[in-house]
Amino acid sequence: MSAALAAVPALAQEAAPGEWDRDSHFSGIYVQGFGGLGMVGENGNTFDFDTNRDGDYDEQVTTLGGANAFSPGFCNGAKGPSRTAGCAPDKAGAEYGARIGFDARSGNIVFGGLLEGSRNDSIDRSTAFSTTPAFYKIARSVDYAISARGRVGFTPGGGALFYGTGGISYAKIDHDFSTSNTANSFAEVNDGDMVWGWQAGGGTEIMVTNNVSLGLEYLYSRYKDDKYSVAVGPGTAPATNPFLLNGGGTNMRIQDKYLDTHALRATVGFRF
Repeated sequence: MSAALAAVPALAQEAAPGEWDRDSHFSGIYVQGFGGLGMVGENGNTFDFDTNRDGDYDEQVTTLGGANAFSPGFCNGAKGPSRTAGCAPDKAGAEYGARIGFDARSGNIVFGGLLEGSRNDSIDRSTAFSTTPAFYKIARSVDYAISARGRVGFTPGGGALFYGTGGISYAKIDHDFSTSNTANSFAEVNDGDMVWGWQAGGGTEIMVTNNVSLGLEYLYSRYKDDKYSVAVGPGTAPATNPFLLNGGGTNMRIQDKYLDTHALRATVGFRF
């Protein structure tokens, strides 16, 4: 009888269904969806050239007279067929996806891990201008990414979580090539390949019920995009064409081997 009476106060302290229970927050399995704004970083827009196709992109495309065929320079997006028309900025876009994760809480400290699928519609643009004159555009974006990250955070007694996150990511990078040059032939190599990268960021998650949370998150991603190139062939161009002078063809690619993206996300989650 006395044992039963002693148990009553303890039971009374437990949260009844629908009541706020801070002690159970940020522990166990959860699923989340997210959406927001994606942007590319300050990726370089210069091109590299391999005029003898030996695998080393360290040559300059020159005219028959020895001048630099790409002396007009490089920029992001082109507004016209020549460098004098000006350059357009890289394109921001939607960033969205879903994840499943697990948290373990010890006091006010939370440790966890998650598996995530995402897409970032921002576009990194690079344009080269030749003396022909002609332009050569390469645009690249993250078609989709599969990421695994850990996270560690602090919750001041439950209700809200402030965390940092980081891990690895495996992404499909899409490229889009276009040019005003109608004489040479052009073939894209290794477009759409999967590449490895890493991610880091942080955010906050607030429980609005015992099972539902809302949050904000920033995430930086970097991918090694060094497989893609464009093979330039003769087409209908004469042998004096600058692309053909040092071996009958030229391979070109973006000099910056890394694609950096930023994302600001709003999250909504459900905890089981």
